[in-house]
Amino acid sequence: MNRVDINVNGVSQPSWIGSLNEYALKVLQKIKCSDWVLSILLCDDKTITKLNKQYRGKSEATDVLSFNLGETVQEGDETVYLPGDIVISLETLHENAAYFQIPEDEELRRLVIHGILHLDGMDHKTIEKTEPMLMLQEEILNSLMDENIIPGGEK
Repeated sequence: MNRVDINVNGVSQPSWIGSLNEYALKVLQKIKCSDWVLSILLCDDKTITKLNKQYRGKSEATDVLSFNLGETVQEGDETVYLPGDIVISLETLHENAAYFQIPEDEELRRLVIHGILHLDGMDHKTIEKTEPMLMLQEEILNSLMDENIIPGGEK
């Protein structure tokens, strides 16, 4: 059974945390991951900029970062897989949604899928729509299009 742990840093805890948890679990199920304990951090631009600089040498905010861990551990009688952490800046998410003229909910769903695919070992060299990872990302997004995280698309 999969589990998602969600934390916040530099932002207020959104009312839609439960919906984010459910959506992430559906994405994991869609790509046939099992026994994952996934960590998601929702944060501000200050937090993600610090992480981006520390781990990628880029002194700028970004929308999503994935930090692979890839460890299998025992939790009581259960063996679970710790894929790593997904960090999402809600400030950059808001800016990107406005720039691309899409609902914030759609952008958040895309970032969750993107982060999970990275933790599952996928990568992309460009942001071209023909990249296999990005094609799969959009396929998953479309297959779960009736699922919403943010009610009414609000932040």
